[in-house]
Amino acid sequence: MAVAAALALAGGAACAGNIALAASTHMLPQPAVPPGPAPVAAHHQGGLYRISRDGRVAYLFGTIHVGSTAFYPLAPEVGRALRSASRLVVELDTRGNDAFAHAVDKHGSYAPGDDVRNHLPPDTAAQLTEALHDQGISVASMRRFKPWLLANLLLSMALERDGYRRSIGVESVLLADAQSRGAPVAELESADYQLALFDTMNDVESERYLRETLRALRDGSALRRAHAVVDAWSTGDPQARDALLQDATRGGGAVADFTRRVLLGRRNPEMVAHIEQLMRQGSVTFIAVGLLHLLGANGLPQLLAQRGYLVEQVY
Repeated sequence: MAVAAALALAGGAACAGNIALAASTHMLPQPAVPPGPAPVAAHHQGGLYRISRDGRVAYLFGTIHVGSTAFYPLAPEVGRALRSASRLVVELDTRGNDAFAHAVDKHGSYAPGDDVRNHLPPDTAAQLTEALHDQGISVASMRRFKPWLLANLLLSMALERDGYRRSIGVESVLLADAQSRGAPVAELESADYQLALFDTMNDVESERYLRETLRALRDGSALRRAHAVVDAWSTGDPQARDALLQDATRGGGAVADFTRRVLLGRRNPEMVAHIEQLMRQGSVTFIAVGLLHLLGANGLPQLLAQRGYLVEQVY
């Protein structure tokens, strides 16, 4: 599922989660750290950063949470960084479903006997019914799910129909690679944490979130944004990435507000704190997060630089 088309691909919760270039301006020298790879000329595939301090090294790679066969193989710089790392860190390890199912039941579902239509104005309920029926899904089968969860599910279905599959998303490919090599995998977050963030929305906010998503699906803007995300990720073009962040966070809409305040504003500093803990453990770490988390003044590279890390953009 996804937040909005861009978020589903590039920066929402790993259940799917819609950018100024954030290379550090605080490049503090760290003589104890071995030299990193020389930057490459081309901008491509999400952005790759080398983070170091006191002899400890991590690679930070921007991903999108769904994929197509055209994405692969990944850039050779990514492969070299992966081979140099002793472990992979992702937002969420999606190989198992139990934790996610439990989080959906805890945060994304109403109590037995309740119905999502009890929490929606009649016009929004009618729009939801139509959207579900268009997918051959009865409202009764979805009645316990909260509006924000239904919005994310419907957007995920639209992305699948457009050829973007979760099963070959970038994180899924990285996880399969780690498993084949026997490399340890760690999570920056958890399914419970991610869905709990969405569950901070009250009925009014959740209804607005659903209504905006339904409108974006009807008018085609959801898929247009998805295509813009793919282009920005594939090329690494700074102007495209800046436009992506601006589109995802500007304005007073429910999705943009939630993205700005919660999905990026709250999560990014918490991710940085967790990355610092991981780096103190000493081994070289490869960290894969949604592209939106890497970009802008509140992006992970910028926040890490502000904490005294050397941040080098490989590409």
